[in-house]
Amino acid sequence: MNLQHIQSVYFIGAGGIGMSALVRYFLSKGMNVAGYDRTKSPLTEQLIKEGAVVHYTDDVCLISESFKNKTNTLVVYTPAVPADHSELAYFRTEGFDILKRSQVLGMITKSSLGICIAGTHGKTTTSSIAAHLFKQSSVDCNAFLGGILKNYKSNLLLSDHSDFVVIEADEYDRSFHQLTPYMAVITSADPDHLDIYGTPEAYRESFEVFTSLIRPDGVLVMKYGINISPRLQPGGKLYTYSAENEKADFYAKNIRISNGEIRFDFVGPSVLIADIQLGVPIKVNIENSIAAIALACLNGVKPHEIKDAMKSFAGPERRFDFHLKKDNIVLIDDYAHHPEELKNSILSVKELYPGRKVTGIFQPHLYSRTRDFAAEFAASLSSLDELILLDIYPAREEPIPGVSSAIILDRVTIQNKKLCTKEQLPELIRDGSYDIVLMLGAGDIDRLVEPVKRILEDK
Repeated sequence: MNLQHIQSVYFIGAGGIGMSALVRYFLSKGMNVAGYDRTKSPLTEQLIKEGAVVHYTDDVCLISESFKNKTNTLVVYTPAVPADHSELAYFRTEGFDILKRSQVLGMITKSSLGICIAGTHGKTTTSSIAAHLFKQSSVDCNAFLGGILKNYKSNLLLSDHSDFVVIEADEYDRSFHQLTPYMAVITSADPDHLDIYGTPEAYRESFEVFTSLIRPDGVLVMKYGINISPRLQPGGKLYTYSAENEKADFYAKNIRISNGEIRFDFVGPSVLIADIQLGVPIKVNIENSIAAIALACLNGVKPHEIKDAMKSFAGPERRFDFHLKKDNIVLIDDYAHHPEELKNSILSVKELYPGRKVTGIFQPHLYSRTRDFAAEFAASLSSLDELILLDIYPAREEPIPGVSSAIILDRVTIQNKKLCTKEQLPELIRDGSYDIVLMLGAGDIDRLVEPVKRILEDK
């Protein structure tokens, strides 16, 4: 398919964070854009303000006539949409061109210099930092991201002169196998999505396949020590990075953490950038920043541009996002939904606020992930001082017999722990005593942040 022949684009799952960037992309091209999403959200409401037409009921009758011409209409869907979705079934029966989101991104990378960031965790922040570094420099870029960047209030960045396009490469459903990277980063490969891959070995193997898709003149920047054997094409280059390990090609040294600030020196082959200040000062962002700065250096971003952009980076929404920051109460919202992410998030909070009581409110995401990693979730959550555990957010899944949040709670070793429904949470917060509150999860827990914030402010 040639995207230049398309006049109308219909999205099934328009409100997803990845899909919404494509909605904005096609709107920017002046195309007719509409679609379906299961739930109204601030993001879908914003897309409507920007020109998209979005409805929330799966009903073929709601598809307007302007999207029923299969010669000039592209249908884009997310794999999370069930197979029996009636609108998707209609387009299939009528013979429309139907592509997954990843296939559309793949077409874009084939005609550009794709900077693709993959990994079980860290990819949203790393791709966001990389996009900001490029955007704030003379190099510039386009970007399709998995989070709303606070600096730009969008997950889509566009350039009228740069061929670079930064893309968050999603491993779910092997979506990142559709991409043709010019340069790629792998931040981590801790097993996840075992409902798709079956085994940890198959999951890691998918990242090795991803490395084989990098162009022959391309580059892979991989976290030092990851259990992956790259399959680069002849001519491809491999670099490693680390937060502090000097065996890596790119690393940080002289790290200073004080007064709520983090500074470090960036070291790479033939480059030293001294006294970089992190705009979002949490320790895990040192590692993410090293990968992003490596990409920037390899593509001509100047050291002074890197320093200025790193200091001004405000981060993506829902990645260690401060909603209250007072002497007596702190409220942080974080997208962490994998055991390793939870561990890093909790440890980062404890490093920022040593000796203070940290209460975690966690909403597990997916029945299958809860089943597969219950013990690992429990181990990470046991580093909290207090745990409030919500019901599982099912997303695309049907319930699995015997799988509930209780199988995590039973394994958590701290004494101060409890199960709670979303409806019960406000009253629980109202009745309790809190110091540092960390809200965690990839479901709809973000919609509870404002109610919790209001209650904590009134205490």
